[in-house]
Amino acid sequence: MTLQDRRRRLVVVQAGLSQPSSTRLLAQRLASGTEDALLERGTEAEVVFVDLRELAHDLANALLTGFATGGLRNALDSVAGADALIAVTPVFQASYSGLFKTFFDVLDEGSLRGTPTLLAATAGTARHSLVLEHAMRPMFAYLKATTVGTAVFAASEDWGTGGTVGSGLSDRIAVAAAELADLVAARPSKAASVNELGVELADPVPFEQLLGR
Repeated sequence: MTLQDRRRRLVVVQAGLSQPSSTRLLAQRLASGTEDALLERGTEAEVVFVDLRELAHDLANALLTGFATGGLRNALDSVAGADALIAVTPVFQASYSGLFKTFFDVLDEGSLRGTPTLLAATAGTARHSLVLEHAMRPMFAYLKATTVGTAVFAASEDWGTGGTVGSGLSDRIAVAAAELADLVAARPSKAASVNELGVELADPVPFEQLLGR
């Protein structure tokens, strides 16, 4: 088995707005837990973080023009090429954030089809935990992602001082990470699948050249 066969790309999309952010902290804990769980299954992870806060202007431009450029284009390509996705949003108005929704609105159609996905959310109170089942899971079902059974919600009381994780949250992270790792380790990497098929992707044609035609 080659190194490429054993390595999986894990993309973490998080929509935290503040610095520091409990949403980013949860995303980091989930990524670390999944990375450890994959190693236990003999699989290495390449972790890529997508911070939507840094892409807010590019997202607005993409909605207006219909074209994703710069850092947003790179982020969308990373998600499309992911072997697994962790998606984490803060809760606003009893649902996922507008920034989070906008990113998945501009995602190329079919990008998440069959992709193992772990859903997570943060809020000030546990009363918002149903967002995971009533808002996030239906959206990712529409995108044809394969979501793991355990979604992770973190309220303010789940965090200790200095961003430490309470035991209850730690247990939920471990269970969800293990479920995601099981799905990912059981299938070949996207990169290896492309190589086995002998598919070579041509370099993209610059947009200016397309216009010239």
